[in-house]
Amino acid sequence: MEFEDATKEAAKARIALTGPAGAGKTYTALMLAFGLGEQVAVIDTERGSASKYVGRNGWRFQTMKPASFAPLSLVEHLGKAAGRFDVVVIDSLSHYWSGTDGMLEQVDRRSGANKFASGWKVVGPEEKKMIDAILAFPGHVIATLRVKTEYVLETNDRGKQEPRRVGLKPIQRDGIEHEFDLVGDLDLSNTLTVSKSRIEGVDIGAAYTKPGVELAVKVAEFLADGAQIPPVMEYRERAIELDSVEALKELFDEVSGHQLDGAPMLDESGFPTVLGDFIRKRATQVKMRTPEAGK
Repeated sequence: MEFEDATKEAAKARIALTGPAGAGKTYTALMLAFGLGEQVAVIDTERGSASKYVGRNGWRFQTMKPASFAPLSLVEHLGKAAGRFDVVVIDSLSHYWSGTDGMLEQVDRRSGANKFASGWKVVGPEEKKMIDAILAFPGHVIATLRVKTEYVLETNDRGKQEPRRVGLKPIQRDGIEHEFDLVGDLDLSNTLTVSKSRIEGVDIGAAYTKPGVELAVKVAEFLADGAQIPPVMEYRERAIELDSVEALKELFDEVSGHQLDGAPMLDESGFPTVLGDFIRKRATQVKMRTPEAGK
């Protein structure tokens, strides 16, 4: 590996919206989603919350309601969405941490004296695969995050103390916000305050009241300005067409260089996988069929 000139590549948005119940996370996610694209899918862990907005603003979208929140199940759902939708909303990502079959429950199921350490050793790589799939998905991804809440006493305009509900840290693993281009914290007035941003013109600390299409367009335009890389589906077709192990290895190196080896997709039989695993499988198939292809 050698150093080379840095190049800005065109990318899809990765947005996280945090906030307490009632802050408008689902509605805001849909507002941003339809500002980013036309074909929208919602992975709905919130008991049909998103579907209540069907028809609002002319919105039509597809939804699925997972029965399990195992991290690898999200990889499969994203694989089914790849190439079909411009935007996927995960509402909410918190369930893949603390919901049924989520990270915490899987760790807790481990037996033995040191089940915490052994549990994380097994589940940690599955979480990484989930995060990689979110980051490499061939479309925009918006994830909502529940937050822990508490009440604080504040002095109102009449000089009296009154309780106010505030959101604290997101319900997900520590540092999850580092994975996203834009993190917005919503309050109960549906005002979004930017707590993390890689987007030029969207500054940390900036506040957006009832954010929507205008913010989405600003994010999309900034991320689209860069060198174009082949889409995941094109890499998939190239992997199918190549008939030598060496060529497939070169393709894998190219894909890894663009950090797309974790991109979710479907294989030739329609089963969910990720691009890197698909290329490895193709190389194995080629080698078994024609041993001389690997020479």
